[in-house]
Amino acid sequence: MPRTARGIGAPPAALLTRRGFLAFGAGTAAAAVLASCSTGSSSSPPLVQPDSDAVRTAENSRRAADALVRQVNLRAAPATVDLGGVQVPTWVYDAQLPGKEIRIKRGEVLRAELTNALPAPTSIHWHGIALRNDMDGMPDLTQPAIAPGGTFGYEFTVPDAGTYFFHPHAGVQLDRGLYAPLIVEDPADGADYDLEAVVVLDDWLDGINGRNPDEQLRQLRETRMGRMPGMNMGSMGGMNMGSGSMSTNPNAPLGSDAGDVKDYPYYLINGRTAADPVALTGKPGQRMRLRIINAAADTAFRVAVGGHTLRVTHSDGYPVQPVTTAAVLIGMGERYDAIIDLGDGVFPFVAAAEGKTGQAFAVIRTGGGAPPTADARPAELAQAPLTAARLTAAEAVRLPRRAPDFTLGVSLGSDSSRYIWTINGKAYPEHTALNVTQGQRVRLRLVNKTMMFHPMHLHGHTFQVVTANGTGARKDTSIVLPMQTVEVDLDATNPGQWMLHCHNAYHGEAGMMTVLSYVQ
Repeated sequence: MPRTARGIGAPPAALLTRRGFLAFGAGTAAAAVLASCSTGSSSSPPLVQPDSDAVRTAENSRRAADALVRQVNLRAAPATVDLGGVQVPTWVYDAQLPGKEIRIKRGEVLRAELTNALPAPTSIHWHGIALRNDMDGMPDLTQPAIAPGGTFGYEFTVPDAGTYFFHPHAGVQLDRGLYAPLIVEDPADGADYDLEAVVVLDDWLDGINGRNPDEQLRQLRETRMGRMPGMNMGSMGGMNMGSGSMSTNPNAPLGSDAGDVKDYPYYLINGRTAADPVALTGKPGQRMRLRIINAAADTAFRVAVGGHTLRVTHSDGYPVQPVTTAAVLIGMGERYDAIIDLGDGVFPFVAAAEGKTGQAFAVIRTGGGAPPTADARPAELAQAPLTAARLTAAEAVRLPRRAPDFTLGVSLGSDSSRYIWTINGKAYPEHTALNVTQGQRVRLRLVNKTMMFHPMHLHGHTFQVVTANGTGARKDTSIVLPMQTVEVDLDATNPGQWMLHCHNAYHGEAGMMTVLSYVQ
C-alpha cells in the first residue's frame, strides 16, 4: 500500500511529533543518524529536532498571515526522453527533462506533493532555499525516504528571491534526469532587463550504452579511480589561506584534475545536445537576463556567449555588485545570473566542460542568418573566467558586521587507497557534527587537503564568503580549490539539522558529507 506522509493541507503547527516522525518509516536509521550528530559523549547537548517548536517558530517568522499558497504536483518516474536525436531511458519529473520549472514569488508558500513512481526510494532537496528543516529532503536526517509507490507533501515558505533548483538527495540520483528549476521572483525584478531565459547545464551518461550513475559509482569504487583519489597531503592542506581565489591560468582554473568521470557522452543545455540545441530568442538591443543553473553531477562549466559580454548580477540567488566578464566558471550546484545586451544575428551559447573534453551548446537568435556549428568555440572562452572570489555582495544583502563567535574547521580529505571522501577524517554517515546554537555568528573554515576541487554546499542557509574587506558574495555553494582554504560566515538563524557536503554527487555519496547541527 502506498505510504503517504504529512497531509499537504496541514498548517505548519500540525506536524508529526518526533515519535511519529520516526515511527512513520525512517525508524532506527533516522534515529541513529540524528543521534550521531552529537560528539558521542553522554554530556552532549540535546539536538534541535527537524520537527521541533524551534523549527516551527522559524517558519512562522518567515510566513505572512496572508501568504499566497502555490500548489504543485510532481511525479518522479522512469521515462524515455529525447536528448536531441538520442533516445535514452532515465528517471525524470513529470516525463520531461529538465522537469517543469516552478516559478513563485518571494514570501509565498510552496506546497508540493511528490509521488514516487521510481523503483527506488527518493526525496526532494530544495537547493539553496532557507526553508523549514523537516522539508529539506534529506532521508534519515530530516524525513523518511519516500518509498516506491509512496507520496510526500512538502510545504514551506520561500523567503528569498533568486535562481534555485530542486533534485533528489538519494544516492546518485542527481546524475539521472531528476532536476528542475525553481525561480523565486522579486517585485523589483525587470528594472534592468527586458526578458529572461533559464539555462540548466548538465553532464549526461544515464541510459547510454547501458550506463547509469549507480554503475558509475561502483566502477569508481572498484577501480579506486585508477589513481590516488585525493592524495591526502596532511599538513600541506590549506597552505593557501584567505578567499580561495582561483588560478589565473585560463587553461586550468580548477587545477589539474577537474572531475572523476572523464568520459561523459553528452553535455546538455535544457536537456538538449549540441546536435539539436535549444534556441533562446529575443530582439536586437534587448537586455536578456540569463539564469544559469549547473545541475551536473561531476562537471564544472566555463560559460560564454559568442560576441557578447556577461554582466554578472547574482550568485546563488543573491545580488552582487555587477561585474562584466567574457566568461564565468560555474561549479556543480552553483547558479549565476548575468545580463547580456543582445546583438543582431545568431550567436553560440557555450558551456565548456572545464578540464574535460566536450561542451554543452545552445544558440541565441535575434535575427536571420545561419546558426553557428555545434563545435563553435567563442573567443571569450579563452579568457580567464570570472569566479566567486572576485565578487562582492550587494550592500543590501551583506551580513551585518560582526565578529564570529567561533570558527569550525572543515577538513576535506580522502582515502588514498579506496574511493572514499571525508570531512574531518570521517566518511558519512559516520561523522562528528558541527555544533552551533541559534543566534550565533559562525565561521566555517573549509580546508581542502586533496588534489581535486570541491563545490561545498550548505543546506538551509546562505553564507558570506570572507574576503580581505569582509564583503564577499552571499552564497550557499562555494568552490574550494585543491590545497586551498575558503572561509565563510553564516548566521545561525534557521534551526535544525542541516547537511554540509560536496556537490560532486560521487564525492558526496562516497562520504564527503557532514551535519551542521543546532543544539539546545
